[in-house]
Amino acid sequence: MQIQVLKSKLHCVSVTQAELDYIGSVTIDEDLMDAANMIENEQVHILNKNNGERFITYVIKGERGSGVICLNGPAAKRVSLGDVVIIISYASMDFEEAKTYKPIVIFPDTQTNKLK
Repeated sequence: MQIQVLKSKLHCVSVTQAELDYIGSVTIDEDLMDAANMIENEQVHILNKNNGERFITYVIKGERGSGVICLNGPAAKRVSLGDVVIIISYASMDFEEAKTYKPIVIFPDTQTNKLK
């Protein structure tokens, strides 16, 4: 049996941009992507701590070291600049493997989105 489990999480990053005129996605600083073991085009869930919104999109690489967290396309309507969001990715794995799997959880500086 395969189940979905937490693979990785960027816990509490601040939205730096929101670009409505885009196909749709979230642009994430490549340093944060590497730290959280996320890859471009990977599906992620976004949880907005400021307004309770939860939605699904996919990752686009942002400039390394920029601290960018940009919600693009329709997702831009679900955030405001400065909102604090949690970005989560999941993975399918065997039930027994899932019992011992340890997800990666990153706690960047919420003000700068830089790794501590």
